[in-house]
Amino acid sequence: MPGSESLQSLLQSKFPHALSKNQLTAPSKVAEDFAAMVPESKTILIDMFAGAGGNVIAFALSERWSKIIAIEKDISVIACAQHNASIYGVADQITWINDDSFAYLAKHASTIDPSQTVIFASPPWGGPRYEEGEIYNLSKMQPYGIKQIYEAVKKMDSALYLPRGSDLRQIARLAPGEKKIEVVQYCMQGASKAMVAYIPAATPET
Repeated sequence: MPGSESLQSLLQSKFPHALSKNQLTAPSKVAEDFAAMVPESKTILIDMFAGAGGNVIAFALSERWSKIIAIEKDISVIACAQHNASIYGVADQITWINDDSFAYLAKHASTIDPSQTVIFASPPWGGPRYEEGEIYNLSKMQPYGIKQIYEAVKKMDSALYLPRGSDLRQIARLAPGEKKIEVVQYCMQGASKAMVAYIPAATPET
């Protein structure tokens, strides 16, 4: 039987997005924090940008959620995510959706219950490169800016996984009414990897 390093090399050659256990360290902490921040009555989690599955696998391993929906529009990437989830024994605990996340949320708006559902979004960080110490303009993220993402999820508690240098002023402007946003920096080996903005749901208009 090949050693762990050769096995990982084999997985990487066949599945370029295969995950190592080290890559689940930060997602596991995010999953733990998000679970603690939202009411226990909210038991459905939607991952808008599932990617290779690192975050959604961590959510499934937490055993906090009665239903997890993972959305990914790239069919080859979602196949890798399913493969990764099967390695960790949680593939069957996740509902996999090959679709555009905004289209999915719009199509199912009438059946998604904000009182039971939360959103996790780790969007692509495309757009202008930024250097260490520079402030990252979230409106220039590509292909989805921060406002487009927030407008799609604002009715639900959400966690947005963002670049570590994100502009805190832009995040603060998303705060609904008098509610507060909690921002947490996540570090690995002493260096910040990313920040997560935990945003409470907007109060429904009457």
